[in-house]
Amino acid sequence: MIDILSVIEAILFAAGESVPVARLSLILGVGEDEVLAAARELREKYESEQRGMRILQLDDRLQMCSAPEFAPYISKVLEQRKPPMLSQPALETLAVVAYFQPVTRAYVEQVRGVDSSYTVSALCERGLIEECGRLEVPGRPAIFRTTDVFLRTMGISSLAELPPLPDMTNGEGIEKLQSAINKLQDPGLKEQISLSEVTGETVEE
Repeated sequence: MIDILSVIEAILFAAGESVPVARLSLILGVGEDEVLAAARELREKYESEQRGMRILQLDDRLQMCSAPEFAPYISKVLEQRKPPMLSQPALETLAVVAYFQPVTRAYVEQVRGVDSSYTVSALCERGLIEECGRLEVPGRPAIFRTTDVFLRTMGISSLAELPPLPDMTNGEGIEKLQSAINKLQDPGLKEQISLSEVTGETVEE
């Protein structure tokens, strides 16, 4: 009989990216709850033994990654530059997508009050947001959502862990959204805005 923990470990290591729990369940012939239980056991084993790898759960997907405490050593070996920071315009755009997704570029621009073509494209290039379909209206505009890279960058497992967004119904709009943006920039939240998963220059408007 196969060792489920070992198989999941091997698949996540070989994949190099997140893998749907449903797919692991199908391949292994076990329930999704059993897959998640095995993932938790692996995660606890890695942490208790201070291993160099970690298992992340990103909504309904699992991924293997390096332990964050070893990031300085990994960066030196791979000769990576200091992770770039997002500009204020990019942060605003990312916050709108994160809290109101899926959204069109026009919606982002309506909330921000300025053209957001460049920042939407830049965030897509860096893998933080992605196109997830098109609206069935004239022109069929693209709609966007956040990605697994966004979750990893933010240090969270699901969008439900984002700081709460203030009530947006009283017309203050971007002022209230700014409160959420400020929370995203809180340096105490594991340097979430530092793009440790991507490379490139600072995003500008």
